[in-house]
Amino acid sequence: MAHSRTSREYPNGRSSRDRRSSREYTTEKTSRTAPAHDSMRRREKPREALPQYNHNGHTVTKGIHPEGESGRRGFNPVKFLVICGRSSSTLSMMVNLLWPVVPVAIALHFARPEWHLPIFITNYVAMIPAANMLGFAGQELSRKMPQKAFAVVLETTFGSVVEIILFMTLLKTSVADSNVQVIKAAILGSILANILLCLGSCFVAGGIKHDVQEFHSAVSENGSGLMIVASMALVLPAVFYKYLKNNPDYIADTALIKYNTIKISRGVAIISIVGYLIYVAYQTISHDGLFHEIYEADDHKDKDRHEELAKPKLTLTEVIVALIISLACVSLIAIFLVLEIPHIVERGVSDAFIGLILIPLVEKLAEHLLAIDEAYDNQINMALAHVLGASIQTAMLNAPLVVLVGWGLGIGMDYNFAMFDAVALVLAVLAVGSFLRDKKSNYLEGVLCIMTYIIIAICAFYFPIPASHGAAKGAGGGH
Repeated sequence: MAHSRTSREYPNGRSSRDRRSSREYTTEKTSRTAPAHDSMRRREKPREALPQYNHNGHTVTKGIHPEGESGRRGFNPVKFLVICGRSSSTLSMMVNLLWPVVPVAIALHFARPEWHLPIFITNYVAMIPAANMLGFAGQELSRKMPQKAFAVVLETTFGSVVEIILFMTLLKTSVADSNVQVIKAAILGSILANILLCLGSCFVAGGIKHDVQEFHSAVSENGSGLMIVASMALVLPAVFYKYLKNNPDYIADTALIKYNTIKISRGVAIISIVGYLIYVAYQTISHDGLFHEIYEADDHKDKDRHEELAKPKLTLTEVIVALIISLACVSLIAIFLVLEIPHIVERGVSDAFIGLILIPLVEKLAEHLLAIDEAYDNQINMALAHVLGASIQTAMLNAPLVVLVGWGLGIGMDYNFAMFDAVALVLAVLAVGSFLRDKKSNYLEGVLCIMTYIIIAICAFYFPIPASHGAAKGAGGGH
C-alpha cells in the first residue's frame, strides 16, 4: 500500500514509477566510450539544462508536464477546431455534434422572446456542448500541470464552473427570493446526480470490462467521510427549522426561527469553506505525493494510454481561447435558461424537479463523461476522485458561496432544504458509503446507485408546486 509522502520525493511532479521510466519522456545522449573528462563535464552540467522530450518527440517546456506538451506555440485555428472537435473521448466527441444548437438557442432568445418553451429546450440542449468544451479545456490545462494531485483538483474545479454560474445567475435574477427553492433543490440535486447517477454509471462502465475494480482507501475513505460531514452541514439547519417550527415545547415564533436558521446557515457556510480549503491543502500540499502516486498508477492501468498520449494537444494559448469561448457561451445560456424557469413552472413542472433533476443533469455533464470514460479504462481511482471531488466541492464550496453571496445581495438564502431533499441526500450518502467500504466495485452496485437515483427522480417529478407559485396551479409535475 502506498504511504504518505511529500512532493519533495517527486521532483518535477512525477512519481518514482515515472523516474524509473523517465526514458519515455527524456533523452540524454550518452556514450559509453566517451573520455572520462567528458563524463565529468556532463555530470557537472545541471540536469534541468539537458534537452527533454516527450512521447511524441516534442521538446518539453519548463514547468509543463510531458503528457500535456503540445509541441506547438500560439494559436492555430484549424488544429484548435480539430482537437476540440475530437475532445477527450468518443462520448465527448458525440456531444460536440450538438454545437449547431448553440447559436440557434441564443438567436431564439432575442428573435422570439415569447417562445418560452422552445427557448428553454434549445438552451437546455445548448448547455451540453458548451459545458463539455469547458470541461475539455480544463482537462487540457490540468494535463500541463506537473503535479497530478493538483491537476485533478484543478480539473474538478473547472467542471464545477457551470454549476457556479447557474447558481449565481439564479441568485441574481431572483425576485423576492423566487429562485431560492430552485437553488436549494439544485444544490442537493447536483450532489445526488454525482454520487448516484455518475458514480453508478462509473461502476457499470468499469464492470463491463472488469469483474471487480479495486480503489485506494485514501480516495474512497476520505471522500466518503467528507461527504458525511458535508451532508450533516447541509441538513442540520433544515432539521433545526423543522423541529422548532410550531413546536409547543419551545417559545419562539416562526419569523425568529427562520431568522436564526439563516444565521446558522451563514455560519455553517463559512466553516464549510474553511473545511474545503483544508481538504484541498491535504490533497495538494501535505499528502500530494500519496495522491500523485495513486493517480499515476491509474494512468498506467489504461490499456489505451499510448493512444491518449499520441493525441495532439492544445497549446496554452489555445486552452485560454477555449476557456473564454466556453465560459462566454455557458454564461449566456445559463442566463437565458434561468429566465425561462418561471414560465416552465407555470406549465406545471415543479421547482423540485427542475432543481433536483433537470439542472444537475446538464451542469456537470463534462465531469460525468470524463469519469465514466476513466472507469471504463480501469482508472477507477481517478473516476472516484472526480465524482467525490465534484460532490465535495458542491457541498463545501459552491453551496456556501451561494449562501454568502445571497447574504451580500440581501436574499434570504439558507440551508433550510425541503425535508424530502434532505432525507434523500442523507440516505444516498449512507448508501454510497456502504458500497465504498470494501474498496471494491462492480456493475451490480452501479445498477443499484442508478436505480436509487431514478426513484428519487420519479418522486421529484410528482412533487407539488409550492403555494408561492399559485395555489390554483397546485398540480404536480406529472399533470
